[in-house]
Amino acid sequence: MNDTGGSVPKGRVLALDIGAVRIGVAVTDPLRIIAQGIAVWPVAEKNGGWRKKFEACLVEYDPVLVLIGMPTRTDGGLGPEGERIAALVRRLEADYPDRRFATWDERYTTVIAQRALLEGDVSRRGRRGKVDKVAASLILQSWLERHREEGAPASFK
Repeated sequence: MNDTGGSVPKGRVLALDIGAVRIGVAVTDPLRIIAQGIAVWPVAEKNGGWRKKFEACLVEYDPVLVLIGMPTRTDGGLGPEGERIAALVRRLEADYPDRRFATWDERYTTVIAQRALLEGDVSRRGRRGKVDKVAASLILQSWLERHREEGAPASFK
């Protein structure tokens, strides 16, 4: 598990914003210009739960990197939720050794997503179903922008 993704070959990046109840999912376009929210999965679900949906995304989008939002405290440390996500990332790495995983600081993404949906006059019920998808998009867009700022082209050689 690494925090930046390092040098990543060309291809899509899939992002997950893993909460206690729902998982927001976003993916880049093939050129890695934009991030688009694509789904919200319930964490607790029968018949394989979100892992089956995750595997379907791996097949459909064939990402070169799976980016997972890391809940980091304002002091930069990991609390219990961050430790839970770190353990989950280790399990995913073991279960999918042919895939590359990285974490990315997700501080404030849910708050920003909620604020954006409020400003867009989305109902409370509508926000509940969309906030995680928007937060995943924000995590992924932040990752894309950071790599552009560092001078790396969007396609990452």
